Amino acid sequence: MPAYQRVGVVTKPGLPHRDEALHLVERILRVSGAEIAPQDAAEDDIDLLLVLGGDGTILKAVRSFRTFAVPVLSVNRGTVGFLTEAALDEAEKLLPRLLRGEGAIDERAVLRVQALRGGTVVAEGHALNEAVVAQGSIARIVDLRTAVDGETLTTFNADGLIIATPTGSTAYNLAAGGPVVHPSLPATILTPINPHQFSQKPIVLCGNSSIEVEVLARRSPAGVASVVLTLDGQVSVPLESGDRIVARLDVRTVKFLRRKESHFFGMLREKLFRHAT
Repeated sequence: MPAYQRVGVVTKPGLPHRDEALHLVERILRVSGAEIAPQDAAEDDIDLLLVLGGDGTILKAVRSFRTFAVPVLSVNRGTVGFLTEAALDEAEKLLPRLLRGEGAIDERAVLRVQALRGGTVVAEGHALNEAVVAQGSIARIVDLRTAVDGETLTTFNADGLIIATPTGSTAYNLAAGGPVVHPSLPATILTPINPHQFSQKPIVLCGNSSIEVEVLARRSPAGVASVVLTLDGQVSVPLESGDRIVARLDVRTVKFLRRKESHFFGMLREKLFRHAT
């Protein structure tokens, strides 16, 4: 009997040869003795969520979680991303082993984010990679007054501000010049996007820090510049002057089923250092 008996399956809608890939995965699950849960099965009714797709599909699936209790196993066609565990062509050998319980659980921190207008929460959600507060259309400077644990840090004068988890340190944060942080570290990263002051640099904060970002009014030739909160590049919330974003790491973690204890440095070699000499 497999360690993960009831498996939910989520697929990327535009996945090349989607039906073929889905049939292959479902056959492997059945041969391994696992039961495939209905598409509408609740998180509490499955032991494992298998995501057939890339990092974007994983981020979307995780956003639907409520308890984060179910491990995620990711299988992708072609290139394996930073979050995905296996390529489809190795699923035949790898999946049965993982279903038998031969893998390891990799826990990743997730941000809990709220947008407040006055004393009212106007939006909230979670981000596995990052929350971004930035100009919503044409790139213009936005002023973001930032505090950590109630103490003023600075007012960032930039195109925006990234609040990233260690998992997200290799995503938008890295492209914006932020540091790579090992995903096992309890930390949060603040990275300004194209800051207009040389002294405003990325900063790594303690994992239990509470971060507050207030949007300050700044006028453009067309009027007050629009500012948007974006979670994991998938959910966007329009903000107004005076709105506050409050973010901190959730006490819960997102759990990934891996083939071994750590694959982070292997991912770095494959994704970042493979062209180095």
